[in-house]
Amino acid sequence: MNKITSLFNIQYPIIQGGMIWNSGWRLASAVSNAGGLGLIGAGSMYPDVLVEHIQKCQSATDKPFGVNLPLMYPAIEEHIESIIKLGVKIVFTSAGSPKKWTSTLQKEGIKVVHVVSSSKFALKSQEAGVDAIVAEGFEAGGHNGIEETTTLCLIPDVASQIDIPILAAGGIATGKQMLAAMILGADGVQIGSRFAATHEASSHDLYKEQIVKAKEGDTQLSLKELAPVRLLKNEFWNQIQEAYERCATTGELQKLLGRGRAKKGMFEGNLVEGEIEFGQSSALIHEIKSVQEVINDLMREYQESLNHKPFI
Repeated sequence: MNKITSLFNIQYPIIQGGMIWNSGWRLASAVSNAGGLGLIGAGSMYPDVLVEHIQKCQSATDKPFGVNLPLMYPAIEEHIESIIKLGVKIVFTSAGSPKKWTSTLQKEGIKVVHVVSSSKFALKSQEAGVDAIVAEGFEAGGHNGIEETTTLCLIPDVASQIDIPILAAGGIATGKQMLAAMILGADGVQIGSRFAATHEASSHDLYKEQIVKAKEGDTQLSLKELAPVRLLKNEFWNQIQEAYERCATTGELQKLLGRGRAKKGMFEGNLVEGEIEFGQSSALIHEIKSVQEVINDLMREYQESLNHKPFI
């Protein structure tokens, strides 16, 4: 047992990222059943859809699971009402200040974890009273920190300044990386892309196959004027680069992005015009596997690496 397994009452300190268009009840329940902590990604769900996924997850597992909740979600009050009403006991928050909702959730017996990309916001989250934080380096897929701090640098910096449990995220897909993050001061890891490339993820098979095909350098942080996001270099990404070359305004970039671009790419499988989000760890992912296989691989490599003492 460590701080994270004790906090969530789980077997392994492995948290599945609450990724939009990937993290439905099947993925979340599979991760929880395999000994980690599964998260339902509420950011791509209407309120009634979130209710359905929570209820199905409760039917599929008797283990702890949580909901990932972007704080800038338009119908956040409805999401929070459903989370409380349905008895969800763990919430991961992101994309906003944790001050507004943390105490409300904790009064209902809910553990609150906030995602940050810098030590500055880690300290603010601790001051807001969260139970733990996710320190996410810019290797991560999806929306990201504008600071572009790597996980290797972020984790020890955050660990030296806060007292609450820390989960490392960003570019982690193997047991060796998990061990490295914990040596640097993390109490566990949150993993996104590796779980996106599983049979249980709700994303399109073409998207999953693209994760497996991706090589080093195939993704890049972009659209910092709107909200920094790591994207696959596809046709849509090329359109963004062309817009930058002609010095497009923020409004023009917003118009180019439009609505539903991430759904088109990750859920509908349009690899040309869609917004394809995944992290740099994709270069280390070579096969679509089951969640159980992924967790088995992570823990086997973690233990083998822990037992290997090359300098002793």
